[in-house]
Amino acid sequence: MAQPDTPHSETRTGFLYGTAAYAIWGLFPLYWPLLEPTGPFEILAHRMVWSLITVAAALTLTRRWAWIRPLLRQPRRLAMIAAGATLISANWAIYIWAVNSHHVVETALGYFINPLVVIALGVLVMRERLRPAQWAAVAIGAAAVVVLAVGYGKLPWIALGLAASFGTYSLVKKKVALGGLESMAAETAVQFLPALGFLILLGARGKSSFATAGAGHAALLAASGLITAVPLIAFGAAAVRLPLSVMGMLQYLAPVFQFALGLLVFHEAMPPERWAGFALVWLALALLTWDGLRAGRAARAELATARAKAAAAAPNSRETAPR
Repeated sequence: MAQPDTPHSETRTGFLYGTAAYAIWGLFPLYWPLLEPTGPFEILAHRMVWSLITVAAALTLTRRWAWIRPLLRQPRRLAMIAAGATLISANWAIYIWAVNSHHVVETALGYFINPLVVIALGVLVMRERLRPAQWAAVAIGAAAVVVLAVGYGKLPWIALGLAASFGTYSLVKKKVALGGLESMAAETAVQFLPALGFLILLGARGKSSFATAGAGHAALLAASGLITAVPLIAFGAAAVRLPLSVMGMLQYLAPVFQFALGLLVFHEAMPPERWAGFALVWLALALLTWDGLRAGRAARAELATARAKAAAAAPNSRETAPR
């Protein structure tokens, strides 16, 4: 008879799932160049079409279709799902184009600054109040963007576009409140018809690479749905097993991998001013992580104190209760 998982084994399993999810996302820059000479918009359309097919298969296997009917009766949530689909489409398009145009290091920068953008959006949209260390991290991040703009000779629009689109997408997803697979199914359902129409149009004009570049190339395009779904499923499995603080630390794996690939595999240039900009970003993230861990410890200590007081008061309340 199988023994139930202990909390320790659950945490270890969650850590493995989380590491796998962020490692796969971090290794994406190795995949998209394999799809050349297919253009970025055709790759994007294939990713949308095959992602829906993959997620629909996963939902069928797990028999998780019951959420659709209630969702269809909520037009506000449907509108937010459509907004989320638009934002993630923009994020995917920028990312695929950037990787295949040899801007891998700048994509890493986008995901490094994403937590700072999320915090800024929390202040501007959700009216959240920041702790002093969070304000300092955001200010250092803004200074980093200025330094990088000077270094690039222009704003790092790829990094800013990725961070802004994904940060806003995260905000929308929080309001929609759907599970990982369900959310992806809903979003790719919105993307599916426009993407399929684009692919049919390309084929009719004789510009599609799917049927003309060989069976291996077609299989790689079709596999874009699988490599999109697998890390998302692993992320969902990690999120229910790990504390938010651990997930927050793991999220930096993806841009670290991307940055390493940009330097060591794609040999992209890193002049001193870019190193300076990245150093400021890493300083901001270190400050943000330290503050988050400290706030988490303080919250746990408060909770433990409250529980101890409640436990101490319980016997007294029983003694004084009327008989």
